[in-house]
Amino acid sequence: MKKIRIYVDTSVIGGCLDHEFMEWSNGLLQDFIKGIYLPVLSELTIREAASAPLQVQSILASFRKCNVEIVQVTPEMQELADAYLQHNIVTRKFEDDALHIAIATVCNADIVVSWNFRHIVRFEKIQRFNAVNLEMGYKTIAIHSPMEVTSYGNQSS
Repeated sequence: MKKIRIYVDTSVIGGCLDHEFMEWSNGLLQDFIKGIYLPVLSELTIREAASAPLQVQSILASFRKCNVEIVQVTPEMQELADAYLQHNIVTRKFEDDALHIAIATVCNADIVVSWNFRHIVRFEKIQRFNAVNLEMGYKTIAIHSPMEVTSYGNQSS
């Protein structure tokens, strides 16, 4: 059976150290370690985490020790991110948020996980990202918080 490929944005990595989110981010990391899901990281996520505090960089190293897929940013991904900006889903100030969704879409990830409830994990934004995806010839993509995805706390796991 094909494993579900989950694109992880930087907020999930930082969430491993945030009191509010650590339970679920660390639960998702454990799912990756156990091989339940396949983590997908991008060079964007790696670059953003590289400028974060050392503790966050250490968590990133834990994600990278899993059977992980690392995706390079391509012109096709940048073009899709630009389409999101042209449709005013996010402003140029938050273009990296658009690029995360574009990367996940173009590389055919099954799910994006994020704690960014302002620009990514928000019903209206998800609808608009997916409308542009369809308009540009891509499939829709599921966008959730780690709490909705991890098997952590599920007694049947």
